[in-house]
Order: sequence, then C-alpha cells, then structure tokens
Amino acid sequence: MIKVTVLYPSGEGKTFDMDYYCNVHRPLSRKVFGEACKSFDIDYGLSGPFPGSTPPYLAIGHLTFESVDAFMEIMMPNAAILMEDIPRFTNASPVVQIGEIVS
Repeated sequence: MIKVTVLYPSGEGKTFDMDYYCNVHRPLSRKVFGEACKSFDIDYGLSGPFPGSTPPYLAIGHLTFESVDAFMEIMMPNAAILMEDIPRFTNASPVVQIGEIVS
C-alpha cells in the first residue's frame, strides 16, 4: 500500500476553505479515483508544536492506494481536473509526497 500525502503550507496571506475542500474537492477526488482510492483522510492544522503557534500546514490530505502504478494510472489522465479545482479552495501551492506504508 502507498499513501499520497498532499500538504497545503501555511504562511502569511495563505487561505484554505475547508468547507469547499470537504464538500466539493474531496467528492470530486473520490469520483476521479473511484475504487482505486482505498481511503481519504483530512487533517486540519490547528497549531505548530506549541499551543497557539502557527501550524506548518493549513491542511493535509492522505489518500491510500494499492500501489504507485494504481495511483498513476488514474492520476495522470485526470490531473488537470483536480489541479484546476485547487484555486477554488486555497491560494497555497500543495506539496505532494508518495510514500510506502510500512506499518
């Protein structure tokens, strides 16, 4: 199994519409990925390591797939659909990491 992690960095002037992300972008992503996506979890940044500190990320999306190939097979022909939706909920540039789930 692999995890695709999409991190939305915080910073001065950065915005994130969690309502849009949860109610529009996530369902769009689920539709695009279909059964290939085994799970899709969302973290909303509350703080950094100290209470009241700025979180390093506004939000983080975690998607799991059977393999990198399974993810790429769906993502490559549909990337534009998902990328075009990003400015509708954030002005942060997402950072993507693909990792192998080891435990």
